[in-house]
Amino acid sequence: MILGAHLIISCYGFWLPNDPRGSWSDFVRSWELFRYGPPTKVDATDSVAHVRHDRERREAAKAALMYPPVVFDGLQARAVGTAFAMMTAKSGYKIYACSILNDHSHLVLGRHHYDFMQVMNLLKGAASTRLQVEGIHPLRNFPKPDGSLPSPRGEPGMEGVH
Repeated sequence: MILGAHLIISCYGFWLPNDPRGSWSDFVRSWELFRYGPPTKVDATDSVAHVRHDRERREAAKAALMYPPVVFDGLQARAVGTAFAMMTAKSGYKIYACSILNDHSHLVLGRHHYDFMQVMNLLKGAASTRLQVEGIHPLRNFPKPDGSLPSPRGEPGMEGVH
């Protein structure tokens, strides 16, 4: 029986789908990024962050992103935490641990009647909305043609549930 899960929610640009250390991605969405290699799918459940890699190549790949990588400042991290707390109060999630870092977050959640991926998506959406409401969305200077803002979080498949 699964009692809980460790959620990793990455910010845009934190971990690329073709990171030389591996990723959980099945494809690379951008041709500009694909020139740095195909997706590096791994099935590891342990962190691969410590694996040696070419940092210059990874930074060059990040420079090919459509938007600059998202790095939260203190106010933005606080807004994300507020959003997580509000969504938790509304939905009754059990969050046993939460660490909001400048480019990704870790949460330890207890079981809920929603699937863990659904909980993660609801938390991400709440955080994005809160950043917009407070006027501190990290990609506010990059509106899409329809006026909406890009997600400050990684694309689906870039996060993890363990």
